[in-house]
Amino acid sequence: MISSMDPSNSNRSIRPHPEVIPPSKPSDRPIAISLGDPAGIGAEVTLAALAHEPRSSPVVLVGCRRWLEDTYLRLRPLRPLRDPADCAIVDVPLSRPVEAGRSGAHEGDASFQWLTAAAELVDQGRCQALVTAPIAKASWHAAGHRYPGQTERLAELAGVENASMLFTARAPGGPWRLNTLLATTHIPLAAVPQQLSPQLLRRQLDALLAFCQRFSQQPRLVVAGLNPHAGEGGTLGREEVDWLGPCLELWRSEHPEVNVEGPMPPDTCWLEAAAAWRGAGAGADGYLALYHDQGLIPVKLLAFDAAVNTTLGLPFLRTSPDHGTAFAIAGQGLAREQSMAAALDTARQLG
Repeated sequence: MISSMDPSNSNRSIRPHPEVIPPSKPSDRPIAISLGDPAGIGAEVTLAALAHEPRSSPVVLVGCRRWLEDTYLRLRPLRPLRDPADCAIVDVPLSRPVEAGRSGAHEGDASFQWLTAAAELVDQGRCQALVTAPIAKASWHAAGHRYPGQTERLAELAGVENASMLFTARAPGGPWRLNTLLATTHIPLAAVPQQLSPQLLRRQLDALLAFCQRFSQQPRLVVAGLNPHAGEGGTLGREEVDWLGPCLELWRSEHPEVNVEGPMPPDTCWLEAAAAWRGAGAGADGYLALYHDQGLIPVKLLAFDAAVNTTLGLPFLRTSPDHGTAFAIAGQGLAREQSMAAALDTARQLG
């Protein structure tokens, strides 16, 4: 249950709009969409993705109604967009106008409040899942919201200690999915070895297994090493020898139904996945990357427009596109909507 905040501070909760009444059947409930940084491409990719969806697929947009309508009118001559008048909107107004591509504390606070309001809709059962458009972490920090990202804010709201980032994408030529879980997320590279531990690795393997068992009861999992060549027997780093390998052996013995491989050399860990993405064979059901860029470089190279960030460990489903705010092209009608469309599709499939 999302906790209410002290109304005197900037992290206060926002009560959702009373008109958002959930249908009796959970699968018929709308998807809540927080519209991200108002100076970014969140509104554009959301309305563009919705333009290709049937009107019978309900959504609730959480943001500033007037800003959203202005964005629609400005970009409508440039590309097909869903008219926001056709959508339910939880109106959380901006306090002043926004210039596309220029974000600061005002825009950061707006996206923070929109996320909070959207999360409450899902937590209260009014919506079946949450989709989040991109935010700017620097703008959150400028507004006093010192979170590494939306994942950590959602974990706080939901009262959970451990939430994980998993990126999933369906291969274009078949049913295989590229599923990559990040063991650590938005931390400096220098801090990764200190944050990694046997306890963290086991917890993330459990989360990856639970997700992959949605699609296969006996999945194959691959775990990347930390060091070049996975340490090469301890000559290029000791983590694989000292604890990564033994931890995997213990976890493997506890899950005989799972084929888990690793620690694998990181530079070749996703080669099989690349072939599977092109339709040449089948890749593993899930990959565990030990740090942010180790996992996201192969994911974005293979599936930039198709990959979806899925948060594991929350009491509700949250997905988001795998790109950022794209301030450089905001307000120009140039943003590609495919990743947002995939995030909406994944939310409906798994929510």
